[in-house]
Amino acid sequence: MDETLDEPPTSAVFLDNCHFSQVIFNNVEKFYVPGGDITCYYTLTQHIAPRRKDWVGIFRVGWKTTREYYTFMWAPFPVDLGGDSVVQQQIQFRAYYLPKDDEYYQFCYVDEDGVVRGASVPFQFRAETEDDILVVTTQGEVEEIEQQNKDLLKENKELKESCLCLQKQNLGLQEELRLAQEKMKELEGEVCFLQTGNLELRRAQELQAGEMSSAQMNLASVREQNLTLGKENKELQKGLESLRSSCEKLELEGNFLKEENKRLTEQNGCKERELQQFKEHNQEVSSEKEQLENRLKTTLDHMDQLQSQVLNQEKEMESLVQMDHDKTEHLEHLKEENRQLRITVTEQKEQEEKLEQCLEDLKHQNRDLAKELEEKNHLFQILQRKKDEIDEKNLRLRQENNELLMRLSESSDYSARVAVPLAQVPTRPPESANLLFGNPYYNSLESSAVNMPSVKKCPLCHEVFSDDIGPRQYEDHVRSHILDCPFCDETFGDKQVYDDHMYCHSLE
Repeated sequence: MDETLDEPPTSAVFLDNCHFSQVIFNNVEKFYVPGGDITCYYTLTQHIAPRRKDWVGIFRVGWKTTREYYTFMWAPFPVDLGGDSVVQQQIQFRAYYLPKDDEYYQFCYVDEDGVVRGASVPFQFRAETEDDILVVTTQGEVEEIEQQNKDLLKENKELKESCLCLQKQNLGLQEELRLAQEKMKELEGEVCFLQTGNLELRRAQELQAGEMSSAQMNLASVREQNLTLGKENKELQKGLESLRSSCEKLELEGNFLKEENKRLTEQNGCKERELQQFKEHNQEVSSEKEQLENRLKTTLDHMDQLQSQVLNQEKEMESLVQMDHDKTEHLEHLKEENRQLRITVTEQKEQEEKLEQCLEDLKHQNRDLAKELEEKNHLFQILQRKKDEIDEKNLRLRQENNELLMRLSESSDYSARVAVPLAQVPTRPPESANLLFGNPYYNSLESSAVNMPSVKKCPLCHEVFSDDIGPRQYEDHVRSHILDCPFCDETFGDKQVYDDHMYCHSLE
């Protein structure tokens, strides 16, 4: 089968978006014998425009998307396709690629976009059995058949009553489904609320990041100011040293003038100009020093003025020392502010870590909520499958009622030589039957009644319940599997996850 080497075009389109009436499958058997090729006959209606990449696949009953095909064949493109004409087509599947189990399958026509355009009735792959066995009845057996028809009418009434009970159970399941949908809507609202909370946290985090950037800029400016103040302090210390050296020179020169003039003995040598001239430039101080030396050498009358200037310079030196002390205190104050800023930055980092921890907790809560939502969806799918099983049972009961009515209408025309297929003759139980070969369908009826699937099944422990159990008992059983945390409001469906969560609380 060379055509199966290429993957067909599929999609995740669900059943609600498919159109099953555009391609009609004809002559589909109830079962096909394994080991042989099968031919699929179908009709293209005027509502579909076939394309080159259309294909026909065999799907197991219960499929959800077109990706779940078992095997496929490319659909032949019709040659004489008109505008409003109906085209009969056929395609052959080889035995090697067909399923080997006895599950129910169906043909599906899928177009180039991966959308289903037609589906056949279900069929099986199993060996052929002898269904038509002729039985010759007598007049007495006809009377017994009439009596059995009456019994079947009574059973039909009981089946109708059971059908009403199943309909009531179906209504109950629909009500549970509606409640589950309401709970899902509430959970969606909570998820939206948590998402808004996450957005607010992100905005707060962005604001804190902006504040941190501004704080870092302020810290950088403070550091630059500290550097400039350090440079100024160094310059002031250099100026102070130069002043001290100039004072020593002045003292030496004063001693020299005292020896020469006998009036300059009391002069100390600390002679400089004003502090503002020293701040402007060190060369001005040296020029002032030379002017003072020239004045001292040229005149002795200015000695008193020089002494007064020396006193003023001493006062200015004291003011410089005081200013240096103030600068040092200011530098210490700036260092203290820098330390405070570092402490605030550390506190902000701790707050950021706390916010990140809160964000992780919120993400964990979101994951828990998503897990609960997934469990609700799983429970909803289980309820939907149960509803489909009940609908199938109702359909089977209606078909059996129609068959019983047909048998009752046909039983009045039976005669002694009428040959009736055993598959259509209702028989009484084996303890009251006088047939030569017995009733071959009695055991099959019992087995079908025993093998009837249960309506309720626990989604957690997979325990199967009988039909007479109430919805409240079923809910109590399902809730018994749910574990509540005594420290917080979280719930768990898995015992291992619950134990891990309790261990986390014990570490706090």
